Amino acid sequence: MKHESEFTKQVIDVSIKIAAIAILVYWCFSILRPFIMLVVWGGIIATALYPIVTWAHGKYGLSKGKLSGGLAFIGVLLLLLPLIALSTGLYTSGADLVSGIQEGTMAIPKPSPSIQDWPIIGEKAYAFGLQASSNLESVFANYGEEVKAVVAKLASVIGSLGGGFIQFIISTIIAGVFMANADKCERAFVLIASRLTGDHGEDLTQLSKVTVRSVVQGVIGVAVIQSVMTGIGAAVAGVPAVGFWMLLVLLVAIIQLPPILALLPAIIYVFSVDTTTTAVLFMIWCILVSGSDAILKPMLLSRGSDIPMLVILLGALGGMAMSGIVGLFVGAVVLSLTYQLFTVWLDSESIEVRPEGETKVDSAQEESGQL
Repeated sequence: MKHESEFTKQVIDVSIKIAAIAILVYWCFSILRPFIMLVVWGGIIATALYPIVTWAHGKYGLSKGKLSGGLAFIGVLLLLLPLIALSTGLYTSGADLVSGIQEGTMAIPKPSPSIQDWPIIGEKAYAFGLQASSNLESVFANYGEEVKAVVAKLASVIGSLGGGFIQFIISTIIAGVFMANADKCERAFVLIASRLTGDHGEDLTQLSKVTVRSVVQGVIGVAVIQSVMTGIGAAVAGVPAVGFWMLLVLLVAIIQLPPILALLPAIIYVFSVDTTTTAVLFMIWCILVSGSDAILKPMLLSRGSDIPMLVILLGALGGMAMSGIVGLFVGAVVLSLTYQLFTVWLDSESIEVRPEGETKVDSAQEESGQL
């Protein structure tokens, strides 16, 4: 009886402790939930960029804290410039559009007859453009609801894009803090991983760093390069809304689809409004942009990057559905890292104990030894 009473007392004591810890963890999670995605993305950026800090520290002798702050400051500036340009352009264009409609001075140029040759939508697009160029008021009268729906959707997309830029800026600042305290952060991750996995904490931390850098460089890095190349080609060819095509190519490239799919409307547009020579050159440039990943990925992908494209695709799409533009990047990296760690764990669990006299080899140690 005394033994049972003691056992019951211990069970109640343990249950109270577990409940208290669960409540505390849930409370902390609820407080930090709005910032989790930003902190995770900041950690990913820091992991990817920290080799630049260590290289500059070894070459120029500057402190890692100053280098981390400078790198984060440059990143914030690079993000602020397009955000300011986008905001200024939207304000100016919106003000001109509203004043033009109110004063009746807004004019839309007549569409090119070659638009009629577009497949499926050619005739309707040409008719709509012709009506808009000759009598804009009738367009608003006939398609008022549709125009409002399109404008509302565009406003939502632009607002989401602006919010994404702000989130990137905050994450870049967080990344600078992480890089300035990289040694402490790595030590903390090693301790946590060791607590969870035993003797493999340092190996799994190293594998995680390699995987994150591989995905950022080989997937996101290639997508950014293709996006910039798209912007250069579109600007030279005179394609309107260059930023839109750059963003579209960036998204398509991250989810591992050929960027040429996103550029087909732009190619058709150039063929319909410009000379054949310009259109052909732009089409060739788009093909080169789409095929550049065949050269860039082998250059930027590193050891530990043997991750199926389906994993990256699901991570990017799921992350974007969950958290917008930032989730697109975070989802691809986090799901790839989880897949890699899960694979290593399965390999280590699948190794059976060998007969006496033979040495049991741990696949996680083999993996870390090859890194």
